[in-house]
Amino acid sequence: MLITFLQRTLWLVALVALQMMVFNHIHFLGYATPLPYVYLLLLFPLGSNRSAVMAWGFVCGLLCDIVSLTPGIGAAAMTMAAFIQPPLLQLMAPKDAVEDMKPSMRTMGFWPYARYALIITAVFAVTYFAATAFNFFHLRDMGIALASSWAITYALCMLCEAVRSK
Repeated sequence: MLITFLQRTLWLVALVALQMMVFNHIHFLGYATPLPYVYLLLLFPLGSNRSAVMAWGFVCGLLCDIVSLTPGIGAAAMTMAAFIQPPLLQLMAPKDAVEDMKPSMRTMGFWPYARYALIITAVFAVTYFAATAFNFFHLRDMGIALASSWAITYALCMLCEAVRSK
């Protein structure tokens, strides 16, 4: 239990630090900003307490908000994605999975894990950019920013998982 807590804390610190030092300064074509700290939510095992997942998501989002100067947007998006993570993983997990299975390409298979990551990152990106725009006057710009940032975030999460699985 303590080791799991320390591992999650290490992931949290590493993802927030990367967001602060690297990804906050990347804006492809003025639209796409990678937000890979959502990867923290993809690490929670099957059967995780929804409240605990939401608390970790909120803290991670809040820390990223503090370093990114985005008032509550990351916390809201991470909390929303954390809200759907436990039931989504339950739905996507193999039927013969053990009750504390850790989601990965190795344990779930490539396509089920890819769908699982796709949905979590999509919910996160939609919530993040809906809260960022806070209006619907610039739908085209918001749509481009949402789609491009989501695609880069999803690709980075899959890359992290590919490296971690090996």
